[in-house]
Amino acid sequence: MSEKTELTIIQPKKGWVSLDVREILRYRDLLYFLVWRDIKVRYKQTAIGVAWAVVQPFMSMVVLSVIFGRWVKMPSEGYPYPIFIFAGLLPWTFFANAIGACANSVVGSSSLLTKVYFPRLVIPMASVGAGIIDFLISLVVMFLLMFHYGVQWHMGLLALPFLFLAVLFTALGIGTFFSALIVAYRDFRYVIPFVLQLWMFVTPVIYSPELFPEKWRWTFNLNPMAGLIDGFRSSFLGQSFHPGAFMMSFSVSVALFFIGVGYFRQVEKDFADII
Repeated sequence: MSEKTELTIIQPKKGWVSLDVREILRYRDLLYFLVWRDIKVRYKQTAIGVAWAVVQPFMSMVVLSVIFGRWVKMPSEGYPYPIFIFAGLLPWTFFANAIGACANSVVGSSSLLTKVYFPRLVIPMASVGAGIIDFLISLVVMFLLMFHYGVQWHMGLLALPFLFLAVLFTALGIGTFFSALIVAYRDFRYVIPFVLQLWMFVTPVIYSPELFPEKWRWTFNLNPMAGLIDGFRSSFLGQSFHPGAFMMSFSVSVALFFIGVGYFRQVEKDFADII
């Protein structure tokens, strides 16, 4: 008796292609493998290993604290400026690194794309997932700073997982959009660091959103990272949350996520031909 074989026909979809969650779940083992591969490559044959996850935000905190905290005397809402700025640098560093890794992930996996079928969205998702380890390590440093400066733990810390997921989806949406764009236009990889550098200075990483006039603050919160970083700072330092600012920034984040993923799914059928 002959065995039955299953035939699977793979065809590109027409029109606007949305996120297929079930397909991603079917390939979750591949996603896990790619995340683990990126983690091992990142820390293999390094001099100080995972300490690099601490060096970048910590040294940025030291330099910016000297310039803006000691010289410029930037207000920090009554908190020591080092912990005030590190509370903003922690999510921002993850966000910037995630976009950079995600944007170059598809081009970096060109040999894999041309050999076997799998949902292409797994590649940028894996590149963002590898940065979670760095975030968790830096989170320990933040808790040590809270202990050093006498900032008590409070119920606001329970919001951290939700805030992190919002930053994760924002980075994934924007990074996925750029990863698809770089496949066709390679020079965009040089634009991203410049954009992120400018973006940081229009985001309340090194200053408080209270510096902006109240009547114009809603335009400031159209920046998807503005309300999210303000939420992180409120969660760490025990400040009152600004739900209006958070919801506005989170709404923009959700929109950017679906736009980025939608554009990626729309053009991914051509990756193997032009990469």
